[in-house]
Amino acid sequence: MEASRDTDYLPHDGPLREDVNRLGTLVGRMLAEQGGEAFFRRVESVRQAAIRRRREGEPVAALADALAGLPAQEAESLARAFAAYFQAVNTAERVHRIRRRRDYQREGGAPQPESLLDTLQRLEAQGVGAAELLDWLGRLHVEPVFTAHPTEAVRRSLLEKEQAIVRALVDNFDPSRTPQERAEDEDRIFMALSAGWQTAEASPVRPSVQDEHHHVGFYLANPVYRIVPAFYEELADALQAVYGVAVALPRLLSFATWVGGDMDGNPNVGADTIANSLATQRAHVLEHYIADVEGLARLLSQTDDRVEVDPRLRGRLEDYRRRFPQAAARIRPRHADMPYRCLLTLIRARLEATHEDGHPEGYASAAELLDDLELIARSLIDHRGLHAGAYAVRRLVWRVRTFGFHLARLDVRQDSRVHDDALAALLDDADWPQRAAAERAVRLRGHASGAARFGIGHAEVVKSLYDVFVTLGDARRRYGAEAVGLYVISMARSAADVLAVLALARYGGLVEPASAPSPLRGEGGGEGPPSPQAAGGANGTDHVAASHGPSPQSSPQGGEEEKSVVPLDIAPLFETVDDLKNAPATLRALLDDPVYRAHLAARGDRQWVMLGYSDSGKDGGTLASRWALQRAQVELLEVAKAAGIRLAFFHGRGGSASRGGARILPALMASPRGSVDGVLRVTEQGEVIHRKYGIRALALRNLEQTVGATLRASLRPRADEPREEAWRGRMHALAAASRRHYRAFVEREGFVDYFRGATPIDVIERMALGSRPARRRSMRGVEDLRAIPWVFAWTQCRSILTGWYGLGHALEQGATACGEAALLEMARDWPFFANLLDDVAMVLAKCDLGIAEAFSRLAGPLHEPFFALVHDEFARTVAWVERLKGGALLADNPRLAVSIRLRNPYVDPMSLLQVDLLRRWRASGEQDEELLRALVACVNGVAQGLQNTG
Repeated sequence: MEASRDTDYLPHDGPLREDVNRLGTLVGRMLAEQGGEAFFRRVESVRQAAIRRRREGEPVAALADALAGLPAQEAESLARAFAAYFQAVNTAERVHRIRRRRDYQREGGAPQPESLLDTLQRLEAQGVGAAELLDWLGRLHVEPVFTAHPTEAVRRSLLEKEQAIVRALVDNFDPSRTPQERAEDEDRIFMALSAGWQTAEASPVRPSVQDEHHHVGFYLANPVYRIVPAFYEELADALQAVYGVAVALPRLLSFATWVGGDMDGNPNVGADTIANSLATQRAHVLEHYIADVEGLARLLSQTDDRVEVDPRLRGRLEDYRRRFPQAAARIRPRHADMPYRCLLTLIRARLEATHEDGHPEGYASAAELLDDLELIARSLIDHRGLHAGAYAVRRLVWRVRTFGFHLARLDVRQDSRVHDDALAALLDDADWPQRAAAERAVRLRGHASGAARFGIGHAEVVKSLYDVFVTLGDARRRYGAEAVGLYVISMARSAADVLAVLALARYGGLVEPASAPSPLRGEGGGEGPPSPQAAGGANGTDHVAASHGPSPQSSPQGGEEEKSVVPLDIAPLFETVDDLKNAPATLRALLDDPVYRAHLAARGDRQWVMLGYSDSGKDGGTLASRWALQRAQVELLEVAKAAGIRLAFFHGRGGSASRGGARILPALMASPRGSVDGVLRVTEQGEVIHRKYGIRALALRNLEQTVGATLRASLRPRADEPREEAWRGRMHALAAASRRHYRAFVEREGFVDYFRGATPIDVIERMALGSRPARRRSMRGVEDLRAIPWVFAWTQCRSILTGWYGLGHALEQGATACGEAALLEMARDWPFFANLLDDVAMVLAKCDLGIAEAFSRLAGPLHEPFFALVHDEFARTVAWVERLKGGALLADNPRLAVSIRLRNPYVDPMSLLQVDLLRRWRASGEQDEELLRALVACVNGVAQGLQNTG
């Protein structure tokens, strides 16, 4: 394999170049062994042609001709070969990020940018003192929310092989390794590559919800679980280095998931998947705790004749011996003089018993386990054991504080229209969904407060929702208050949509005594260890209802319902541009409702609002979406402030810029002042989870960057800017012009047919990517397609127009209206606009209009009128972005430019193979399964090559 040119790399990228060439050589050797020399020569011939096309400007047709008409099996193998090459590039780049982090730590000079040390140094330079910082740390809470992987269905076995390659490359950092050890490293890499080649990238069977849960669990229960203590140790070291303080840190991190709870449009998700997901997560985290406790028992071998221990620990040990005689009998006599080991042996027995709900020897809550572990840690510290095991105990303490007995909070999501269907049945009112929002709100108040009750509902939608709320109540009793996250309402458009959830929750018995303290963690943005009242669950009547199926609620006589609350944080999701525009009025009506204000008071007077980046982008284009989101946050904050409640935003971002994907620090610093306020809750989905959390060192780096960005945006948000009022006026006009231009394109006659012809959406719909259908209903228009397949399809055809269409037209119109100098000022001085241009520049740099045209020709006579619009708007957008940024695309982001250059020779052939295969597959009536398998290989390969695709 020809080595990449030095001009493809940055000056300090020597080790990266070596790793890329080394892995490329091993991939070539593997391909020759697995496919034969002739196959390897064919791969090399195509790769060289792709390089010439890029370097010498050869036309697309030359490369396309070399790939046309291949037998399906050979095309599939060729696609997989190129995927193997750029997977090697992906891995080399990830390892290089680890190497650069170590270089900073070893050199001991300036800290790595966006590290916790760098963040604290910057805050100190801005006048943040220790007291102010510690106050904010007490309020800070970051919660990544893992969703399913609809754009990356890579098998867990392949993820494990990638980790093996990473470990072998990292081992080579050690200059003292012998030639024999380095040869063994190469053997390990070659074995992983060969075994990976012999493994299908994804199962041909559409994944179940449980499969998706196990996939996300791979990241939560492995890299993330392992690195959480290291994060807190990094923060403690940074605090000591910058401020000279050593304090007990509050919990800053928790994790959540949608897998098993996202019912919106997914008939496979419901009460059973909620219960199964929570049970599986509990089992996973308990198994990890048991393994950690075993390790601590081996480590803490201190004996009575060498050290003292805390008398309370001895008392705890004797108490446990009496309470758990069977476990005590298993303690070996030779360990009787090792108090820590003996207690940890009994703790392990209690953890094993905790697997079984209600076992008398199990822990009732994670708080009880924490109490045992903190007792051990205090005893060690007080008796010269700080360096004799206390650090290891503290690591487990941080894990238990972070993951509890639930691992990750489970959010639930459902479409407001489903709630309306259930209420129509319960109220025997077929016209319910069509009634005015104000009328529906008035009728719901009694049911939402508990003053009124529904009759028995027999409709299937009523039964399914009833079961969901019963299951959520049961989950709180079994796993603690933290196990249940937000209840998200898709397509929320009125206060009535939120009151509907309160009413249905009461119908399902999800209530607790009003006297129970709110489980909110004060200002920290999350629920802490459950109180005894919260752990006790609902009252007896609710338990009866849960045990015997749907029934009318208890009579309000005696005021029972009036003394109960629904222990649920309800988050309306505002998705489309119009919904975002109307969101402030919706929130104002909700906060004016006395029933809801009473509910909110019981939840600590904090309201969650989820912002949808995906559907707003699909609805109005990138510029209109971004501006609608920015304006909505500003106006929602004003409504919340006037009402005297705290507002917290949940950002529904995806991986691509079209769906809100962006670097976290610029995104937060560009957000409206006050919108972060110490809390960041954001979805992590698609290939983003793998890129951020697949390798421990990178997962730690990502958490550092995320928490650091949240701190900076909270403590020192961007300063007030007197020019911003004028900028907002211009942006309003730009967004309106962009949306009109975008809507004119997607509403043009024949657009749906063009979209289905010029993109591989028909292949994507056939792929076993996720448990949820790709479409909501029959494909009548853009609104009926889910946002992820929409973005995925345009990315596959390499136009990625979802990330830029309409912007060039708007900028041209804006320059005419207010002058180019005004736009240049905004691009230079307004973080919101500058960040938008940076994100669009990245998308434009990944586009290839030559390949997009080849896809477009598949649409037949629709190609010319539609592609002419795409071509002109692309040229216009590139020209304006370069003018406003003052240079070529990515001139200010050389790292990303290098990354794209390294992948292009491997992505381009797969794209052109896909065009040829798509033409032939459609000609077969979409019946040729061998061609479909080859197409799927191409789609998977391109997605992994372009990385942020969904």
